Amino acid sequence: MNINYFFLAVSFLLLTILFAFKPLEIKEQPSGDVPLFSITSFVMYELDIKGLITTMNGTTATRYKDRYKVEEIDYTDSSKEYIANMKSKSGVYKDDVVYLDGNIVYKREDGLTFETQKATYNKKTTLAIADGEYLLYRGENRVIGKGLHYNSSQETVSSKDVTAKYQIEERKK
Repeated sequence: MNINYFFLAVSFLLLTILFAFKPLEIKEQPSGDVPLFSITSFVMYELDIKGLITTMNGTTATRYKDRYKVEEIDYTDSSKEYIANMKSKSGVYKDDVVYLDGNIVYKREDGLTFETQKATYNKKTTLAIADGEYLLYRGENRVIGKGLHYNSSQETVSSKDVTAKYQIEERKK
C-alpha cells in the first residue's frame, strides 16, 4: 500500500469524524432551591427589647435562604395584647408570615379558638386568614363558615356562609 493512500484514508476518517459526529451539549441545570441546613427537634426564640415575642418549634425544620419549612409546627406570637398559638402538621415561616397546612388549631389566650385545614397568619397585622371551611368557638359559642378573616388586635371577624350557635347573656340587674 502506498503511503499516500494511507494518509488519504486517515484524513478521510478524521474529516468524517469531524463533520459526522457532533459534540455533546451539556446544559447547566439551575441549582433551584437548595436548603441551607436541616435540624430535628428544635425550638426557635425571637427576642426584642421587651423580651420574648415569638417561639416556634417542631419535629424537623429546613432552613432555606428566605424561609423556614417546619413539620409539626407549634408557633406562638406574644408580641401583641393577646398571646396567639397555632399548631399544624406543617408550616412555612417567611417574612413574619406563617403559612400553615393540615389540622390547624389557632388558640388565643382569652379562649377564642378556630380549626381549619389551611391558614395564613401575618405577625405584623395579627391577621389570620382561613380560605376554606373552619370552626370557630369560645366556650359554648360556635361559628362554622368559609373564608375566615380574623384580626386579633382589632378583634374583628369576617366570613362567608356562616352558621352560628351563640349564647346571649342577659343583662345583670
